[in-house]
Amino acid sequence: MAQGAGTEFTDLPDRPAPGTLYPWLLIAAGTVSGTLHGKFHPAWAAGLGLAGFAGLYVAAIRVRWRTGRPRTAYALLAALCAVTVAISIAFGPDMNALFPLLSIVCGAVVPWASPWKQQRGPEWPLIVVFAVANASALLGWAQGSSGGDIWQTWFGSVLAGMIVALFYRFIAAIAELRRTREELARSAVDAERLRFARDLHDLLGHTLSVMVVKAQVARKLASRDPEQAAQQAADIEQVGRQALTEVREAVTGYRGRGLSRELEAARTALADAGVTAVIRQDGRTVPAEADALLGWVVREGVTNVIRHSGGHECEIDVAHRDGSVTVTITDDGTGEPANTLPSGGHGLDGLRERIAHEGGTLEAGPAPQGAPQGAQQGAPRGFRLAVTVPVRVREEACA
Repeated sequence: MAQGAGTEFTDLPDRPAPGTLYPWLLIAAGTVSGTLHGKFHPAWAAGLGLAGFAGLYVAAIRVRWRTGRPRTAYALLAALCAVTVAISIAFGPDMNALFPLLSIVCGAVVPWASPWKQQRGPEWPLIVVFAVANASALLGWAQGSSGGDIWQTWFGSVLAGMIVALFYRFIAAIAELRRTREELARSAVDAERLRFARDLHDLLGHTLSVMVVKAQVARKLASRDPEQAAQQAADIEQVGRQALTEVREAVTGYRGRGLSRELEAARTALADAGVTAVIRQDGRTVPAEADALLGWVVREGVTNVIRHSGGHECEIDVAHRDGSVTVTITDDGTGEPANTLPSGGHGLDGLRERIAHEGGTLEAGPAPQGAPQGAQQGAPRGFRLAVTVPVRVREEACA
């Protein structure tokens, strides 16, 4: 069944793109314009300070997210803080527009975990952002700025820093979830491999040991007592057949969930897709040899109904006839042209090959008698999938 019913964050990068924060330097455009028009004295010192601020701004963000040297980024951030405070003290409150930019860098560079210990601690980005905002307010008050200007700088610093910090935290959380999901998938595969290896060892270890011992006895008796050697060979054959049956049963358990569980899963999946399910069984138990195979038939057929039919009702019939079991899946959807059936999708092709290998038959095409009961006149004919598996032949083959 197709995935993607919920929102997946697979398109988000593991690391933020530093370039997205560079355009925010335009916040200082008014300050740069004032410097060029001689508002600050000496102009060359103000220009040099602004150039240093811009360089440290870009460098701190880039080093933090494009290199493996976070401590270098912290040092650059500390230098940026010093330059910002120095410029504000030297040239007055008109330079306080740099504090929201400093707050942005703090939100992007300061880690949520401790820089020295890989553990969760205080919310460091928010603490640093509020510290920067309070510093801007304190400098503005000391420089005699109006209450409105102080509030504007403080609020701008808090808002800018918090938005960046929370957004970067969101991206980091998504990356962590993605890594966790991949690790869980690898662990599940490893556990399944271990279980499969353990089951095969438990299943075949003793049996193969017995066969080896009997083969050695048969070899020694071949010249002295042919009758006993033949008996040992017959025992080896019997043990081998029994082992083959056990392996088939074990592999059947790995391949599928069985017909009964697939029917229950089909009922739930169809209901979730808004398709009414009508399931009928004649009550008899399906032999184990055919159970997993018919479970795959139900899974493939129901998946095709949900993905391709566009119908509103699906009937599933399980019937025993003349030493065989037949599963028929019919929907009231759009159906398919008869000439497309030989290639009708990789799923049906694979299912057809598997059914043929087991001596069964598969028929797929437009429903010959129309859609399931209850469909309106003139509605599409629907699609029908019928699979028959010869049970008796399979049971005798495994005897």
